[in-house]
Amino acid sequence: MRFNPEIYRISDIPMQPFIDEDEIWDYLNNSPSSPAKIRQIVDKSLSKNRLNLEETATLINADDEESIRIIKEGAKALKTKIYGNRIVLFAPLYVGNKCANDCSYCGFRVSNREQVRKTLSRDELVKEIEALEDNGQKRLILVFGEHAEYDPAFIAATVKTAYSVKKGHGEIRRVNINAAPLDIEGFRAVKEAGIGTYQVFQETYHRPAYKHYHLWGKKSDYDYRLTSLDRAQEAGLDDVGIGALIGLYDWRFEVMGLVRHTNHLEACYNVGPHTISFPRIKDASMSNIGDRYFTSDEEFARLVAILRLAVPYTGMILTAREPPKLRNELIQYGVSQIDGGTKIELGSYVSRQKNLDLNRSQFHINDERSLNEVVDELLQQGMLPSFCTACYRLGRTGEHFMEFSVPGFIKRFCTPNAILTLAEYLEDYAPAATAQKGWKVIEKNMDELNEKMQNEVRDKISRIKQGERDLYR
Repeated sequence: MRFNPEIYRISDIPMQPFIDEDEIWDYLNNSPSSPAKIRQIVDKSLSKNRLNLEETATLINADDEESIRIIKEGAKALKTKIYGNRIVLFAPLYVGNKCANDCSYCGFRVSNREQVRKTLSRDELVKEIEALEDNGQKRLILVFGEHAEYDPAFIAATVKTAYSVKKGHGEIRRVNINAAPLDIEGFRAVKEAGIGTYQVFQETYHRPAYKHYHLWGKKSDYDYRLTSLDRAQEAGLDDVGIGALIGLYDWRFEVMGLVRHTNHLEACYNVGPHTISFPRIKDASMSNIGDRYFTSDEEFARLVAILRLAVPYTGMILTAREPPKLRNELIQYGVSQIDGGTKIELGSYVSRQKNLDLNRSQFHINDERSLNEVVDELLQQGMLPSFCTACYRLGRTGEHFMEFSVPGFIKRFCTPNAILTLAEYLEDYAPAATAQKGWKVIEKNMDELNEKMQNEVRDKISRIKQGERDLYR
């Protein structure tokens, strides 16, 4: 697959910075919006073509009721067109909260003497994973503070441990990483451990704001962080996740930064990001950033819809930072992955502690539902919960993934695989009431498959009911 990246003021050169703040603001300040323009841009997106900065700025500048309605309806239509009604589920697992950086918004900051520091031992890690498997989780993102202890060898060993834990029918089939940027050799080491996506969030793409919040430590180097996923690509790790922490700076600028970052990866490596994340600032121990750039729920909903239209083929992750009601709304506008049964204190999956202690965690979360409660509510909405990991085991990653996902063909694989992983969950973990809803949703989605595929999936469901697991196409 070949992309058609735009040419901007700073040329896209591998491992070189590419953000021009003035250029982004020029687009935001000089891209007027009207319902007619909005319709044209949405039509382009619905043809599965990524938007450029000018088009994205035009969507951002839409502030009349009709234009906002067109944007949201377009995002909903695009979500259905590419991803269907499936929602991929995962769980975050915090491995260690030691950190050498001093970031003013983060509970892990090195200057926070109230934070209770801990790194899970191997035995503790195994018990946490077993607890997650007991709930039906198949996909994890391992989260590490940015500290010398959590070097590539440690991350790789942790990944291998995660894959090795099997309990009953439980197993972890995909491990993603959220950790410090690495050098090329470091990225090679974690790739060899069999990770899925490696996430590095820029936090804010605005250089002066970045300097304001990142007071000390290696993370204070804006350029090193900005080019981190270039180094991953150079190492052959072609599935990467980008993100911005909404609330550090103007949300409009951050959306533009994410689209500009996408263009950079396409221009330099012929592959876009596998996922885009947009976590919103929440309370954290010792956080003192104020609310100057607070983003309202309405602005946040627009942000999600605009990102869906701007980068049609990229997965979008919404976390348990947000409350259930808002998550249910935003799923409609283009979110394709959410976490469920989330606990972010180290060791909390085993302890099942309910009252979050900010001195033992990175930030506050607003969705404390169990995994089954999340699954059950998705089913009530007619969504198709998915634990699928087939693409990674079949080599559909990076550019190969884009060959399927950009034209929208990925739906041919994702719907059958989502059905099969949901069938496993219903057989192994779901209470009777959830299972009843789940089989109805499966039947409804089966009706949308062609006869040959229906027969194939029904055969595999029969094998699942007889005890086989991990069947996919």
